[in-house]
Amino acid sequence: MAASSRGRAAAMLSVGDAIAALLGQANCLVGTEHCSLHEACGRALAGDIVASIDVPPADNSAMDGYALRHADWHDANRSLRLSQRITAGSSPSGLERGTAARIFTGAEIPPGADTVVMQEHCEGSEASVRIEKLPAPGANIRRRGQDIKRGQRVLACGQRLRPQDLGLAASLGCAEVPVYRRLRVAILSTGDELIEPGEQVGPGQIYNSNRFTMKGQLSAWGFEVVDLGVARDRPEAVHESMTRAAEQADVIITSGGVSVGEEDHVKSVVESLGSLDLWRIAIKPGKPFAFGQVLGKPFIGLPGNPVSVFVTLLVIARPYLFACQGIRDRMLKPLNVVADFSKRGSAREDYLRVREAAEGLELFTNQSSGVLTSTCWADGLVRQKAGEDITPGGLVDYLPFGIFN
Repeated sequence: MAASSRGRAAAMLSVGDAIAALLGQANCLVGTEHCSLHEACGRALAGDIVASIDVPPADNSAMDGYALRHADWHDANRSLRLSQRITAGSSPSGLERGTAARIFTGAEIPPGADTVVMQEHCEGSEASVRIEKLPAPGANIRRRGQDIKRGQRVLACGQRLRPQDLGLAASLGCAEVPVYRRLRVAILSTGDELIEPGEQVGPGQIYNSNRFTMKGQLSAWGFEVVDLGVARDRPEAVHESMTRAAEQADVIITSGGVSVGEEDHVKSVVESLGSLDLWRIAIKPGKPFAFGQVLGKPFIGLPGNPVSVFVTLLVIARPYLFACQGIRDRMLKPLNVVADFSKRGSAREDYLRVREAAEGLELFTNQSSGVLTSTCWADGLVRQKAGEDITPGGLVDYLPFGIFN
């Protein structure tokens, strides 16, 4: 990492190169702990989960019906005596030859039976059953280990646990799982113009929206947010906030203030406490992006415009933060979707706010980096590659907002 921004080439980094540069310096920054399955949703798994049992643990019936030996059936005019009744959770005895067992969904198959006939194809009483339509041997039986075999790796270290993953772990009898500790991310806004919602706005002041965008998104990703509020435009205020951030968090993120203006003190303070690399990234909205370290803790400086903060946090900062959290799958996989708009390409990779409509994706009319309403109106982003023109009916790379979580 360069010690400062002096002497940097004027050429812009591509988005892919910027992400690769960040990931090249990323390490898992957190330790591990054990977490109850009740509280594990969204956590990053810190070890493989290997099955200690077969699932299902025994052959069982896929439906309500009758279990029998296929060879014991002769024709639809002859009944079989019922020798037992088997419910889910009970332990069956061996099936007597020439008999059938009344069986229910999920119940274990009795030893000796090799087929289950659904009840709709039978005519039964409490004492006997007549099979009107016999299926093939082995029908309607869920075999032991059909889903999971003992010794099989079912969940991999580094994956983020989803609700279905929790269900899978529960099916193996896991009460708790090893996870990485939540990454602590400190957020800081700078500027005398910023005030908090609920306060009376005065001349030259604006409400601090970036604070809530960052805090909400980082929390949704499962990180522990250390909210340091606003640092006023004084070097000593920024220095005190940065020092606290490095003491309390694993990663530090700021919005705005990393520039060469006389009142942009973040740059000089970061360099005095560590190192700073300023990048110009070929992304729209966005472009100015800072990366460095403060007292040994990684530092990310996002642009100041609200949509730029939103987009660069999702697209560029997210893979790095996920790597610091120990999450293995960090890269986005866009969908190919039809566009219902046209737009000329530019020299930068553009992330357009779009919404799903009947004829394809429609474009928000104002793509300015200051129009935060575009992010609320939209269902996701279209990634328009540098120099790529979009025409109605053409396929585009679509990133629905749900793909970022």
